[in-house]
Amino acid sequence: MTEFTTSLAAFAAGPVTTSQQARIVTSLSVLDWIAVGRAGADEPVSQAVRDLILGEGGAEQAHLFGGGAAPLRGTALVNGTVSHALDYDDTHFAHIGHPSVAILPAALALSEWDDRILVDFLEAALVGMEVSIRVGLWLGRDHYQAGFHQTATSGAFGAAVAAGRVLKFDVDQMRKVLGLTATRAAGLKAQFGTMGKPYNAGLAASAGVEAALLVAGGFEPNADALEGQYGFAATHKGIADSAAALEGLGEEWLFESVSHKFHACCHGLHAALEAARDLDIAEPEVAEITVNTHPRWMSVCNQMSPTTGLGAKFSYRTVIAMQALGYDTALPGSYSEKTCADPRLKSLRDRISVEADETLSETQAHLTLLRRDGARPEATHDLLAPMTLSDREDRVRGKAAKLIGAEDADAIWSMLRTGGRARDLSKMLAG
Repeated sequence: MTEFTTSLAAFAAGPVTTSQQARIVTSLSVLDWIAVGRAGADEPVSQAVRDLILGEGGAEQAHLFGGGAAPLRGTALVNGTVSHALDYDDTHFAHIGHPSVAILPAALALSEWDDRILVDFLEAALVGMEVSIRVGLWLGRDHYQAGFHQTATSGAFGAAVAAGRVLKFDVDQMRKVLGLTATRAAGLKAQFGTMGKPYNAGLAASAGVEAALLVAGGFEPNADALEGQYGFAATHKGIADSAAALEGLGEEWLFESVSHKFHACCHGLHAALEAARDLDIAEPEVAEITVNTHPRWMSVCNQMSPTTGLGAKFSYRTVIAMQALGYDTALPGSYSEKTCADPRLKSLRDRISVEADETLSETQAHLTLLRRDGARPEATHDLLAPMTLSDREDRVRGKAAKLIGAEDADAIWSMLRTGGRARDLSKMLAG
């Protein structure tokens, strides 16, 4: 009955052997998370949640994006929300969600408060993110299709485990924190397109911190609340596929295949942008472009002629035209009303067509370019295609440098790779 909970708890509390790739990818995700969080610190949703928490006062236990410090639960709420405000953070397609924005705020807040070294923080973060992915697999697409936001639901369990690992929970405590989180994990896809979506990430991080602190203080919940007739899976449309979710646990790190965003727009557009990058598309050479994509994305990110920056982030025709015209799609500021009104962009956009192709997966896109000289080069890109560690490092560090400046990006990376204390990393959140 409780095979899944017991296995997760044993993994989360026990010694782990991490691969070099898992450690480096974790550090890259932390750098990416800080850069994206700092870039989103002035967004309206960020200001609203930070003002709420700072307005309540309380102990200054951990640092916030945008400045200031707050109690642990409030810190996790703010930092989770802020880091997802731009929707520019990492994604895991098996998880069907964004791991870092739920887990890292919880792990870092507690690591700063408990004065842990960065090695401990990074290990707790990796274990928490792995658990969130495994819970995502366990719940499955049925849970997501029913309307639940896995960043918030699966993410809450990962946040709780990461917090528990910082606090050195044993297996029994890990079972309890998973069970208690089952009554707190929440978040709906109905919030997509509103401030409620990034707030979901903050809720997950805060719920994980709260559950861990309660268990640490002796709270006694139903430790088996994930499973059974009235458990989380049964009441939240989860398929509860333990075999698939537990396969390779402790030996294989699924987090290694996390996908970092290198374009500040809907992830459904990224495969097409990467294929365009492979073709080295430049506007003077373009007669026509055809984008083939999985049918799912036709209703998500195929706005034909958006006039706003937000609309541009959900438009194949616009982002491909932007790239061909030299706009930097990695910079959030490139997506604006001014860009959408550019006459050159409007002209090129009208020569770009988008077609559904059921032979492509959700992570693939195929581009065909008709050049003015008559040549027809083509390119296909799959976001799940392996990326070397050196290429991933170059691109994540390059993205971070664009968002927060090369000096700070390099300082954070050096800290993550050479060690130090979590409190020193937390100070970098303010900028």
